[in-house]
Amino acid sequence: MDIDAKRQELNELRRRVQQLEAELAKAEDESSREWPPKDFYASYYAMAGGVMGSVAAIVSLLANIIGATAVGKSPLELIRVYLTFPLGARALEFDSQNGSVALAMGACLYIGTGMLIGIPIYLAMSYLCGKDSALPKRLAVGAVLGLATWAVAFYGILSWLQPMLFGGNWVTDSAILPVWVAAGTHVLFGLTLAVLYPWGQFTAYKSKMRPQATARESVPE
Repeated sequence: MDIDAKRQELNELRRRVQQLEAELAKAEDESSREWPPKDFYASYYAMAGGVMGSVAAIVSLLANIIGATAVGKSPLELIRVYLTFPLGARALEFDSQNGSVALAMGACLYIGTGMLIGIPIYLAMSYLCGKDSALPKRLAVGAVLGLATWAVAFYGILSWLQPMLFGGNWVTDSAILPVWVAAGTHVLFGLTLAVLYPWGQFTAYKSKMRPQATARESVPE
């Protein structure tokens, strides 16, 4: 192969490299327009809400365990009342000797419920508070959302659904579960989400890449 043919092949390779670089730059530009998301990143905040809802449920459960023990009741009194929805009145008879497995499963279900409830609450909190809101505002929003969740769940749904399905109304019976305990549990749930709120905020990762050599730099004359 003579020198002219080699130069012609080299020029063709350079043109091909330039073409590929242009196509790659266009693709990267289109990708940068889509990422990070310009609008409200609902799917991310839903996932974050589920994770933090689980943590908030654990916090509220621990607070109830401490409170129930302090007043001489079963540490898992809240779980017993919680289990009346699927099991009826017999759940109130569970204790460490009788029904310990059911109580353990009930605690897991309680945390799972917290995960589900945490999704809409955290989505609403993210929409209302924004990315850099102050703690007092987040606490106020969290408390209001917690109370709203309690009102809707207890008096908008459970007050008629539990009697219809299981023939009793134990969850909303203030003699079994005082109103202030039920409301306070939900408020604590919302306050915990407010404290954890910054950890769930979305921050796009940006990699630091070294600039690539141009076609003329990479291919010697």
